[in-house]
Amino acid sequence: MSFPSTGRLTATQRTANKRWAGAGTGFLFVLATLACVAGFAATYYFFVRTTTGQYIDESALVEAVTLNGPAERATTKFLDWLPVISVAIAAVVVLFVTIARRRWKAAGIALAACVAANLATQILKDWFPDRPFRGVETIELNSLPSGHTTLAASAAAAVFLVVSPRWRPVAGFLGGTFAVAAGVSTLINQWHRPADVVAAFLLVGAVMLPAGWLVLRTGNRWNVQDDRGDHWASSRLWLLLSALAGVAAAAVAVYSLIKIAPGFGQESSTTNYFWAGAALIVITGYLATVAATWLFGLSARRRPTP
Repeated sequence: MSFPSTGRLTATQRTANKRWAGAGTGFLFVLATLACVAGFAATYYFFVRTTTGQYIDESALVEAVTLNGPAERATTKFLDWLPVISVAIAAVVVLFVTIARRRWKAAGIALAACVAANLATQILKDWFPDRPFRGVETIELNSLPSGHTTLAASAAAAVFLVVSPRWRPVAGFLGGTFAVAAGVSTLINQWHRPADVVAAFLLVGAVMLPAGWLVLRTGNRWNVQDDRGDHWASSRLWLLLSALAGVAAAAVAVYSLIKIAPGFGQESSTTNYFWAGAALIVITGYLATVAATWLFGLSARRRPTP
């Protein structure tokens, strides 16, 4: 494939090549941040303050008992090591990128946002009142949002912010998978309800998106990509895998909910609520991955074509 010479580029192309990273997409970051905040508020209201939401959330938690055995033991070990793994991954990658590429501002912004997300989680967990009684037998102590999930998701997001656009697609997929695995593990282990995990994802998004825009605006020199997709890490495959995982989870959720919905041959649930709750976690995690990868790819500065 041949590429046009610089002299033959149109004025529009030359302008696009020279624009700063993040220019023209600030409003998209604002909209995405507000969507996360609104989603967080809606998640809290429906799953904590309403009878239907409490019943769905608690049923998923109760049905997780059916997975007692190897799955629970494996997730327990994973969750025990999760804080160390999360901090180690973020520290090693961020430190390496910072020293090797001298991205001091990006590292400072990403780490500050990571700390802010985790502090916000603990503050909100204490600030929100205990779960009100709505006729559903449940532990009244507030557990939203999930601290373990916030730690995993924010660590993955910090890595995503400091790597170059070439590496963000694969970093997004691997980081999103890590965060989803952490969230599902807390459900299997009965540490958290599905809504706690979803709220953690949305909280991390609300904090990390503004930080990401700052990383773009202060790192114009290295937030650049050439759009050729000639590097394996920037392949569209990673975005496709995230999208397919979300679609598959949506199919699982629909199937599980149909089996327990009135008027559709309703059956007594033994694991349907659990699978629906787990699917909701997967959908949210990978939807966030797809959205972030697309938004940051759109916002990166384009390398001038030869």
